[in-house]
Amino acid sequence: MANWELKHCCKHDQVAFLTTIGVFTVAILLLWRTFLLTPFKLITVFLHEASHAIACKLTCGQVEGIQVHADEGGVTQTRGGIYWLILPAGYLGSSFWGMVLILASTNLVSARIAAGCLAVALLIVLFVAKNWLLRGLCIGFIIFLAVIWVLQEYTKLKILRYIILFIGVMNSLFSIYDIYDDTISRRVNSSDAEKFAELCPCPCNGVGWGVIWGLISLMFLCGSMYLGLVILS
Repeated sequence: MANWELKHCCKHDQVAFLTTIGVFTVAILLLWRTFLLTPFKLITVFLHEASHAIACKLTCGQVEGIQVHADEGGVTQTRGGIYWLILPAGYLGSSFWGMVLILASTNLVSARIAAGCLAVALLIVLFVAKNWLLRGLCIGFIIFLAVIWVLQEYTKLKILRYIILFIGVMNSLFSIYDIYDDTISRRVNSSDAEKFAELCPCPCNGVGWGVIWGLISLMFLCGSMYLGLVILS
């Protein structure tokens, strides 16, 4: 049975899990403004836009194209679907995928599945990408994941779980930052939160929705750490 109360926490694997997340978090914050994190930031933007596209398809809409830009922005062109579900799917979806990747890193089998699914998603988006930066990002990360997979399987360098965990932590932190930067610290009239506020009858402006989405994203991150400890218990 699952150890939901986390009795006798924390064992070696649990300590290693939390320590690695802590180390990755510090490293990400220290390197935040450097070019080293740019590809991983763009992957978060990719997952943001892919989440818009998934929400569109699930609500019977049509995805006409996806773009990721060098300034860490992106656009998903959709037609139809349920707009009030498509809009929040970007920020919340990228936070959700960050949680999924963090949890997937707790086991080698699930890490392999996560890497495979991410590679397939990149391959699918490659064919609907509308700019060369996104195409290059897709090809580059497919090659990167393939190299990591080969190293995992055929050498003593067992780093696949750590790479998946790093991408998950990076995705979670960048999603929270992106929500704060786009919707709370400054009001961008074209932001998803402002558009959602126009559609929603609730008396809440874009900043309010940004705060709500930010708290939900933070809950995803905290939830991933708690569930990770449960899995490893």
